[in-house]
Parts: sequence; C-alpha cells; structure tokens
Amino acid sequence: MTITQDTTRRFSAKWLQDLAVRYAMVIVMVLIISFFLYRSARFGTVDNVVTILIAAAPFALIALGQTLVILTGGIDLSVGSIIALSAMSGALTAKTFPDRVWLALLVAVAVGLIAGSINGLVVSIINVPPFIATLGMLTLASGLAFVVGGGAPINGLPAAYGQIANTEIFGLTIPVILMIVSIVGFGILMKRTAYGMRVYAVGGNRLAAEIAGVKTGRILFSVYAISGALAGLSGIMLSSRVISGSPNLGQGYELDAIAAVVIGGASLLGGRGTIWGTALGLLLIQTLNNGLDILTVPAYWQDVIKGMLIVTAVAVDVWASKRRV
Repeated sequence: MTITQDTTRRFSAKWLQDLAVRYAMVIVMVLIISFFLYRSARFGTVDNVVTILIAAAPFALIALGQTLVILTGGIDLSVGSIIALSAMSGALTAKTFPDRVWLALLVAVAVGLIAGSINGLVVSIINVPPFIATLGMLTLASGLAFVVGGGAPINGLPAAYGQIANTEIFGLTIPVILMIVSIVGFGILMKRTAYGMRVYAVGGNRLAAEIAGVKTGRILFSVYAISGALAGLSGIMLSSRVISGSPNLGQGYELDAIAAVVIGGASLLGGRGTIWGTALGLLLIQTLNNGLDILTVPAYWQDVIKGMLIVTAVAVDVWASKRRV
C-alpha cells in the first residue's frame, strides 16, 4: 500500500463524518463565534468576553451539580428555587448581622445543602422518582423564599455584602474564578477518582453497580446534596452581585442548566457525559445569548433559537449513539 492510498483511507469521508460527530459542539461553537465576530466588532472585545464569563458563572455552578445528577440517570428541577431560597436566607442573615457577611455565605450554602440532601434522601431511600421529588422541592423552596422575605425582596444590605461577588482578583470577579476552579476540580473528580467512576457506574446500570459493591444509595444522596450546595453558592453570588435578595431569583435557571448538560453531550438516561462537555455547552449558550443581545434579536426569537439548538443537540447525540452501536 502506498503512502497516498494510506492517507486517502485515513482521511476518508467516513473518518471526516466521525470526526464531525465527535466534535459537533466544538464546530458549532466556532461557527457561532465566527458569525457574531463578523456581524459585530463589539462581540470580540475583552470587555465582552468578561461579560460572557460573568453571566456564565452562576449557571456554571448549578450546571456542574446538574451534570452529576444526570450522570446517575436523574434530574434536579429544584435548583432554580433553591437559588432563590438560599439568596433570601443569605440576604436576611446579612441584614440581621451586617458585620458578619461571611455568615450570610455559610447560611446560603447550608440552606442549599439541606434542600439538596432532602432531595437525595427522598430519591435514594424512599425511591421517589427524581422528577417528582425535585418538582416537589421546586414548589417548596419557591414558597419558602417568599416566606423568608415576607413576600417582598430584601434590600438595604450592607456594602460588604456586594463585595462577595463584585470583588476582582487579577481582573476577574470572584464568581468567574470560582467557576474556573469548580470546572477544573469537578473535571478531575469525575475522571480521576473512584467517586467519579461510581457515579458513572450508577448511571450506567444501577443493579450491576450494586452487585459490584457500589453503595448506590450513598452515591445518589451525594449528587443531589452537591447539586443543592452548588445552587446555594450560586444564589449568594447572584444576590451579592445586585446587593439584594429576590424571591424570584433563579427562576427558570434549572432549564438552562439542563440544556447546558444535554448540549454538552450527556445522556439523560445516565452513564454518559463529561464536565468539560457541560462547560462547553454552558459557554455555547451564554455566547449565543450575548451575541443575540448585541444584535438586538427579540427575546422570543432567542428562545426559539435556543430551543432548536437543544433539540438538534439531542438528535445528533441519539444519531451518534446509534452509529456507535
């Protein structure tokens, strides 16, 4: 076989097709960025890139938690409401103890952790389907968010409360730094540790995982607890950014988080997906939102475009799965 024939086989149509399927989201990301760069000079500025990262940071935290949940074959619909409840709890704490802003951060994360732990207990011990369990928590946490504030936002917070999310280190705000650290940390956790392998095992085949000695109940509990804690952290960051607590904060955020995970290549059936894929899906959504805003595309058309992107991503994923089989 000549070198030319070997090269032709290596770069055949099938090889190119497989490569396009494998890196479909990367290709889409490059095309979207190229389009917006062509249409607007403002899109490629450093300030706009920072704006995209700041907008992505709160979503990144809940998307990471959602990734762990979806990898086990579950889903967490409650993270948006947990964000609101945690933000209201943190804001109330900051207003009550203005000299102890750090306590507001602890309270917000603790509230998220407790809510997530309740989800985990209901799913892992009582065996309530994740959709139903987290839907109930969505309603419960949303109602409690209004109870905490007496049905109104919490304003008049100390200036130090705003420093939690608005402080810059090396030109990046704390939420952006937290996002980067979290993506790297969870990426290593899921790929390099026994815990990550167990999460994938539970999502791939729970019965087989149990036979292999994996404590599936503990794994399920842990992923929902982690998801809740990250939602609590996201809540305090969002609240600190505007120096206010709103009972409507985080409304609908769970849908964008799920979209980021699915667009990133995770299977809703569990057992397949990566943290890096979720990060790419998240940045793709936020880049799309930012570019459409710059081009002044109406909000309802933005929803149409995002919906089409999600359906296309799932369709490509299903098609690629069939090809692998």
